[in-house]
Amino acid sequence: MSFSKILIANRGEIACRVMRSARSLGYRTVAVFSVPDAASPHVAQADEAVALGGLAAADSYLRIDAILAACRRTGAEAVHPGYGFLSERADFAQACVDAGLVFIGPPAAAITAMGDKAGAKRRMLAANVPCVPGYLGDDQSDAALTAQADALGYPLLVKAVAGGGGRGMRLVQAPGELADALAGARREATSAFGDGTLMLERLVAGGRHIEIQVFADAHGNVVQLGERDCSAQRRRQKVIEESPSPFVDAALREAMGRDAVAAARAVGYVGAGTVEFIVDAQRRHYFLEMNTRLQVEHPVTECVTGLDLVEWQLRVAAGEALPLRQDQVRWTGHAVEARLYAEDPYDGFAPQTGRIAFWRPARATRAGRADAGTQGVPAATLASVRIDDGIAEGGVVSPFYDAMLAKVVVHGRDRADALRRLAAALEDAPLVGVRNNGRYLRDLARHPEFVAGAVTTRCLDDWAAARAPINVAPPADDEDWAIAAALRSQGPDAAPDSGPLALGVASRRVALACAGVTRALAVAGSRVRLGEREIDVVLHPADAEGWRAVEIDGVRRQRLVVDDGQGVHVVREAAVHRFTEPSPWARPDPAAAARVARAPVAGVVAHVSVAAGQRVAAGQPLVCVEAMKMEMWLNAAAAGVVRAVNVVARDTVASGAVLVELELDPV
Repeated sequence: MSFSKILIANRGEIACRVMRSARSLGYRTVAVFSVPDAASPHVAQADEAVALGGLAAADSYLRIDAILAACRRTGAEAVHPGYGFLSERADFAQACVDAGLVFIGPPAAAITAMGDKAGAKRRMLAANVPCVPGYLGDDQSDAALTAQADALGYPLLVKAVAGGGGRGMRLVQAPGELADALAGARREATSAFGDGTLMLERLVAGGRHIEIQVFADAHGNVVQLGERDCSAQRRRQKVIEESPSPFVDAALREAMGRDAVAAARAVGYVGAGTVEFIVDAQRRHYFLEMNTRLQVEHPVTECVTGLDLVEWQLRVAAGEALPLRQDQVRWTGHAVEARLYAEDPYDGFAPQTGRIAFWRPARATRAGRADAGTQGVPAATLASVRIDDGIAEGGVVSPFYDAMLAKVVVHGRDRADALRRLAAALEDAPLVGVRNNGRYLRDLARHPEFVAGAVTTRCLDDWAAARAPINVAPPADDEDWAIAAALRSQGPDAAPDSGPLALGVASRRVALACAGVTRALAVAGSRVRLGEREIDVVLHPADAEGWRAVEIDGVRRQRLVVDDGQGVHVVREAAVHRFTEPSPWARPDPAAAARVARAPVAGVVAHVSVAAGQRVAAGQPLVCVEAMKMEMWLNAAAAGVVRAVNVVARDTVASGAVLVELELDPV
């Protein structure tokens, strides 16, 4: 099983992550890329790269034939699948083996065994691993599923038996919601995994999502590397993960570790895997599924164990035994990972696309250092602040792939230390140009319930539904407006102001708009007038990392101020406020806007539910757009008749494109 060149069949931060460990061990690396990713960092960081063509994953990263052809062209002898895409496809693992390649992951049989969630639960029950009650039957008719749901009781979960990552999963609170949940889960699962088979599971109310990292080799050795708490989720997508869990006690930790090892042994597992449990308020744990791959959140395990899990994957794939026995594994401190998503947490977490105007995370990581007493992992892996990314300033975030852009990982002496470091790192590493959840993550790290370790899998969704303060965008304050005005007043477009601001000093008028608010400001020298208030602003030159000293009324602070030519971005405590010139055009007529359904973001049409000439009621679903693993339904604003449908399923659409046109009934 010797190999020297590895093809990474993935993109973004995980491709870059695998390359770092592979190259540190002397392996050469090969990247593959789609058309939107031609200039991505993972392509530049590889020794070689091969174009797959295509835009969407189905036309690029999911093409097994193209991946194998890239291996032949470059002489790669091994394939690392990363996570997502083909990582849990048994046919891909087998195709690699059949082509004479080393698949850096579990055997195809183990992927098959755990990839079918219903079959996996049957195996776990046989291995005496506790499972949540549910329906795992072959009868997939709506009638059978409805009957089983009524027998289980509500609330419950509808889940796709294939895949993972929350795709094809729906929460059903009451019987009237089941039909739509079944249809939506089938459609999403078929699109994502090519398999619309469903299962039902009783919902564990107030549950905690706890997972155990396991590792196995081909010599019969299996170890568990501790738990990760992934309870901070929204729409069943993980947001923050940490290790150890603030909820898990010693007895539960031992029991889950034992059951996770039993689960891995039950399927003849080899390599890195994660056994996921749901834990109720009484600390009873139930098997959910096993992810037969490296997890997104693996860095927190690396931080607390001092182990490089990608290095372990490569060693196991090369036929070596695990480097450590169970009694040799040590855990130190506390680690937390926050996922930076291209989404707007203040607008329903809608996915976002666009060009990255500023991304220089070195400011957050440069003070990081390796802790003493580690188990041989490189210092970069154990730095107190670690940021894994696969993006670059000037790059474009497209709608075709996952919305996660980077992971901010911190390691502290204890949980309080780690959370303080996380909040500071998020403030020091803002992403500008594409709306993202950076400030939301900062606020979550400081939220009293999260700090108390009391967050369950429902909390973030409940807060969003209630429009809790954490889900309301922080407004720009007077100082933000003054900084933007001071910078814009230095340009040639600022107009003279008729009112004096200071004795003998001519002032300039600056009109700015931010988040739907427009203000007129006057600037004279270093002073900015906002209504009746005057603020003294001195902008010092930016340093090499783009930050600058800003003096506000004599107090100097480090602030990030970015002028991208289209507007001025002023960053304060991880919140990015964008100031632009007010539009000279009148706002769109609401009545005209109601007559069309426009794509909220660039994406792919997942489903069209109406046809031209059809009568629709107010609120009736018209068309569904999928972007970055999220479905967004557009509904009729009022009753009327469909005049035109301009798209069909699987069409790629631009943001703002008119998808459906309506003729509304007279009011």
